[in-house]
Amino acid sequence: MANNNKVDVSFIFQITDKVLWNVFKKNEIGDVLLPFVVVRRLDCILDPVNAKVRAAYENFKEKVSEDKLDPILRKAAGGLQFYNTSKHTLETLKENPKTVEIDFNNYLNGFNKEVRDIIDNFQFDKVIARLVKNKLLYQMIDAISQVDLHTSKVDNHNMGYIFEELIRISNEQSNETAGEHFTPRDVIELMIKIVFSTEKDILSQPGIIRTIYDPTLGTGGMINLAKNYVLDELLVDSKNKPEIKTYGQEINEQSYAIAKSEALITGENADNIRHGNTFTEDRFPDKHFHYMLANPPYGVTWSKDAQYIQNESANPAGRFYAGLPASSDGQLLFLQHMISKMEREGSKIADVTNGSPLFTGTAGGGESDIRKWIISNDWLECIIALPKDLFYNTGINTYIWFLNNNKPKHRKGKVQLINANVPEDKANGIEGFCRPEKRSLGNKRNKIESFHIKKLVEIYTNFQEGPYCKIFNNDDFGYYQITVEQPEYDEKGKPVKDKKGNIKPDTKKRDKENIPLSEDIEVYFQKEVLPHVPDAWIDFDKTRIGYEINFTKYFYEYKGLRPSTEIKSEIEALEFGSKNQKGITELLKDLLG
Repeated sequence: MANNNKVDVSFIFQITDKVLWNVFKKNEIGDVLLPFVVVRRLDCILDPVNAKVRAAYENFKEKVSEDKLDPILRKAAGGLQFYNTSKHTLETLKENPKTVEIDFNNYLNGFNKEVRDIIDNFQFDKVIARLVKNKLLYQMIDAISQVDLHTSKVDNHNMGYIFEELIRISNEQSNETAGEHFTPRDVIELMIKIVFSTEKDILSQPGIIRTIYDPTLGTGGMINLAKNYVLDELLVDSKNKPEIKTYGQEINEQSYAIAKSEALITGENADNIRHGNTFTEDRFPDKHFHYMLANPPYGVTWSKDAQYIQNESANPAGRFYAGLPASSDGQLLFLQHMISKMEREGSKIADVTNGSPLFTGTAGGGESDIRKWIISNDWLECIIALPKDLFYNTGINTYIWFLNNNKPKHRKGKVQLINANVPEDKANGIEGFCRPEKRSLGNKRNKIESFHIKKLVEIYTNFQEGPYCKIFNNDDFGYYQITVEQPEYDEKGKPVKDKKGNIKPDTKKRDKENIPLSEDIEVYFQKEVLPHVPDAWIDFDKTRIGYEINFTKYFYEYKGLRPSTEIKSEIEALEFGSKNQKGITELLKDLLG
């Protein structure tokens, strides 16, 4: 967000220009710089304690087992989560250019197991191999060692901003290959400012501890930007600031390495960043969180995990007991997972989805049952329809769901829908909620500016209906799905009866009708159905309750056709030629509807 402007990341471009240009493609620069920045930060932090660590290592390496040696070396490192037992630093590696490859590998292997795990997940060996092949390893080490990342120069907080800026630049340069779903900063900013718009009073009380979690962590942007926003913007003038702990789980190895690196180099607890499949290997099984932010992948199958998920869905205490969506799309599974992690005293969730979780599935089906479960429990607080073309790898309609299991009194039993899918249109005086990007980045052609976000936060907090805001009762999203039957007739036009003497339904004429929960089924049937099919009846055994959220219907505005005389006069005024073809076509569209 705005605070990124106060950090100096010019070294990124300097190293790119001096060392990496013409060898690594633009979208590969981040793969090189990210691990080197991590190593350099660790190298700088360890500078004052290296001698003690190496002395302790030499003294105890032959005397105790490896598992007992680790706490001794951590203590020698002043209680840090990491240490290095080699005789090298990045600075001393430059003393022997001829053996730099061997020495650098020895240096990397000198780190403790957790750091080596991060380096492995970065696939750093491939980067080093390319640097060696192009005779650039020494130059890269020389360049990165000139970047001063000592804590006296760059504190943990600003180091986080540097790393976040490096991630942002890397992802934007490689937007088409940035992973499943890199979330643009403007979308994250909107999510964060909505979630924390009502939290200032509680967070500014003394002694507050709060947790932030992302089950689809990616590189960690959401949780880290959320923490920075609370401390640096929301509570910038507060005497009391909460202790905020960040947590996340990520399935992609390189993204996990980036996220865990940031925790490590900024003084966070790196053990709170864990690798694995959130569906089949919940790495925080007994943990609950105060705030959760996520952008799960859209339309990604969970069929390979089906057996595990189906087994858990049969357990009333399991995460997926409310229902299972189609195996082609796991978005509602992620949402159920987050709900299972809500703190009983109160939690807020912001989750990005496409349109599918709003309305797919039929009454009595998995998707509908999940929506019913969420809405009936009064957890759904607000949904914002986002402008199109905000994401790097998709231009489809997207939405942010906001959930709260401790709604304020005026929101209880209510759901707020906000339509931000309105582009700026200066010609017609429409401010909208986005502006075109100066240059397209993949599919990202629009941007939500800070003043758009401010306006949306105001709409959310004001909680009043208007042109972009509708407020509904929970039951308004529910409906009875009834099955309407009609008799099967014989050749003589008489109803066919079964062996029990009951009129046999004609399956070809069978129909379904959706009736709002607020309506009486039989009254509705008498008024709306029987006048059209007088011999019909309801098969009550097949009645189901469904829930859907039809955003398009709620915000639809009918625009009447222009008078034909007006269109005719405009056509007569045109000179028929190729240059007027477009105008004539538009007029004819209006005329024909």
